[in-house]
Amino acid sequence: MSTQESGIDPTSSSTGEGSGAGAPPPRPPGATQLDASGMPVERFWNLPNTVTMLRIGVVPVLLFLPAALSEPGSTFMAWAFIVAALTDWLDGYLARRNGGKDVTRIGKLLDPLADKLIVSTALIMLLAVGRIPLWGAAMVVVIVGRELAVTGLRGMAGSAGHVVAAAWPGKLKTVVQSSAIGALLFHYETIGLPAHTVGMTLLAVATALTLWSGWLYFADYFGWTRDA
Repeated sequence: MSTQESGIDPTSSSTGEGSGAGAPPPRPPGATQLDASGMPVERFWNLPNTVTMLRIGVVPVLLFLPAALSEPGSTFMAWAFIVAALTDWLDGYLARRNGGKDVTRIGKLLDPLADKLIVSTALIMLLAVGRIPLWGAAMVVVIVGRELAVTGLRGMAGSAGHVVAAAWPGKLKTVVQSSAIGALLFHYETIGLPAHTVGMTLLAVATALTLWSGWLYFADYFGWTRDA
């Protein structure tokens, strides 16, 4: 039987190899590689994300606070927290430099998550060892609850294409809150100051700022102030 009679094209391959049928077009050299969702593939272990992960590494250290209630142990815990708090700006600066080439989606998630993990862990452990008295549990709930609420608000706003920018009351709250936690971790007299008393006073101020800044975020997003 001839090839014409059999309906077989003599110029084609019976296996289809080399025909390119169904194969994706080759990616041009230098083109951005995309993941399954169509987003650019990002390198996780860059310098900003490494700094963020080192900050998160302070969280398990703070869990050992009950075993470090002596003055040297308290000093170590306080300085570990202070270093983590001070490097909060560092990973953001490193990511934004050089035109923001090191800004990644995972970094945007981990940076605020690191802050909330460190603050929440420190407050809970201070409450657990009694350095925040039982009546101060309300302040801890307010601070942690506000962080969760604002995080949810930012996620909701982001899904709608809005950005909830950090306002100065929120930044002031962060400074006072971190100072309060640091002082409570020191606990003992430090540089001639009663660290515990200073810490509880600053924690009360931070709680007031927490409520105020949280209200401002929600009022701005939902337009309550404009309606008024």
